This record gives sequence, C-alpha cells and structure tokens, in this order.
Amino acid sequence: MHIEQLRDFCIAKKGVTEHFPFDDVTLVFKVMGKMFALVGLDRWENGEQKINLKCDPDKAEELRGKYEGIEAGYHMNKKHWNTLILNSSDVSDDLVRELINHSYDLVVKGLTKKLQAELEGL
Repeated sequence: MHIEQLRDFCIAKKGVTEHFPFDDVTLVFKVMGKMFALVGLDRWENGEQKINLKCDPDKAEELRGKYEGIEAGYHMNKKHWNTLILNSSDVSDDLVRELINHSYDLVVKGLTKKLQAELEGL
C-alpha cells in the first residue's frame, strides 16, 4: 500500500483529521480529536513502511502471534497499540484496511456520547 492510498483511506472516514502534533514527520490521524493511526513519514521514505494502530488488547496479542509483520506498538502503550510493517510479506493491504477500520471503530466507541452524536451529524 502506498502512503497516498493509506492517507486517502484514513482521511475518507467520517470526522477524521490529520495532524503533526509531535514533529514534522509523524503523521497522526484523529477522529473527533482522538488518535487512531500514526505514520512516521521519515522512516517510510527510508523503506520502513509502518503504521501504528489502536487495537483491542486480546486481538492485539492474537495478531502478533499470527503475523510476523505485526508487533507491539512502537513508542506506544503495548497493550492497546500494534505496529504493522506494511512491506512485510504476510501483511496484506486488505488486512491493513481491516485493522485501520478496527482502530477507528475502537476510538469512536470510546468517545463521549456527545462526541458520538456530533460525529453522527457530520
């Protein structure tokens, strides 16, 4: 998956914005102000095509055991975040999209009722 495809997929979701809150190379996607995906653009350009995604803790462990290209979240809470190595042979574009959707849905589920209603109205 190319970075443009990844960005287009994330940004097309309802209520999503993109930011650089940490530095000028870490692209962060947020839904209603809450992070659900992070991409290190500097590393991407150097061949390390990785994305950090929020994940249900049990599912996170299961995915790490099943796929070589999924590991505990780099610089994130290891219980709730995974790092996907997108140029790994066992991480397909379909899996990446599925896990982006999972991350987005987890964050939306955790929003306050007020923010969820606001999101629905968009």
